Amino acid sequence: MSSAIPIVPNSIVPNSVLPLIRAKALSKTYQMGEVEVKALSNVDLEIYENEFVVILGPSGSGKSTLLNMVGGMDQATSGELYYKDTPLHTADPRRLTLYRRDAVGFVFQFYNLIPNLNAWENVSLAAEIAKQPFDISTTLAQVGLAERADHFPSQLSGGEQQRVALARAIAKNPELLLCDEPTGALDSQTSIQVLKILKDFHQKYHKTVVIITHNAGVAAIANRVFYIKDGGLSRIVTNDHPISPEKVNW
Repeated sequence: MSSAIPIVPNSIVPNSVLPLIRAKALSKTYQMGEVEVKALSNVDLEIYENEFVVILGPSGSGKSTLLNMVGGMDQATSGELYYKDTPLHTADPRRLTLYRRDAVGFVFQFYNLIPNLNAWENVSLAAEIAKQPFDISTTLAQVGLAERADHFPSQLSGGEQQRVALARAIAKNPELLLCDEPTGALDSQTSIQVLKILKDFHQKYHKTVVIITHNAGVAAIANRVFYIKDGGLSRIVTNDHPISPEKVNW
């Protein structure tokens, strides 16, 4: 399928740049009783260091499946997937755990905070297992929650909870930040706040950020956009001039 993907001119990253993530003929099939469901089919892609990428597609298109495999939470049925030179498609559970711990930060649509821990404690859980974490208090301040560090999730708005989740992911100082519909449960103004935090992390620390979303407007802030349809990669588009989050059309 990848050979038929239309590429916008100038969308090819120079060959001298080493891919951070590389997928080749990546496929995933789930067995639902007697029925086989193809969630992903023959996806070829490369994601580079210091890229801001959006994976765009409707619900059920396979984008979450792709993100889960890139994040080491699931493995392919067939095909190859690499983080730098490390093969993820053949990695054992221990190697995948170390990969998730050391290289990846996760942000989910519904926050996944621990309810009986305050904001500082939720962030500290991730920082404690990281090799070179950022300072927790500084990270909370960067997401605008310095004054809410001792508040529990039930005392925070949805937008504040998502910013705690962002701080938790960022505090690990990950090479790769994966975001699954991070604005899906938020209003437009709060979504702008969240996207600004992600952009700032990408630009300040030169990290790779990948967002999956069904919101076409968000694609305009990315360096490149991967369009997923019916389990396949239908096209790749480069934004030569990504817009700021404030200009996203909601």
